[in-house]
Amino acid sequence: MEKQLAGLDISVDNEGYLTDLSQWTREVAEEIAEEEGIEMTDQHWKVIEYIQDSFRNQESLSMRSLGKRGPVSIKDLYALFPDGPLKKASKIAGIPKPASCV
Repeated sequence: MEKQLAGLDISVDNEGYLTDLSQWTREVAEEIAEEEGIEMTDQHWKVIEYIQDSFRNQESLSMRSLGKRGPVSIKDLYALFPDGPLKKASKIAGIPKPASCV
């Protein structure tokens, strides 16, 4: 399915996650973040970059691994991405929903 984001036709799944990371841009991410009620800051971008790097390196993503190895603590993740930090951050990062998210 397709969705208009940042003036582009972007392929997404039925939950709104990008199905093709090559279509991701910062502008696309900004619009997704806005839909999720998040105003992006430098801290948000650090988390997004970390998630994308982990995905590209085929590392599994979970709240625990993100809190241990990521750029911010679990507490900060919840502050940056309230109500489902890993789900929201993954959606903004343009990667599929992690298996650890329901």
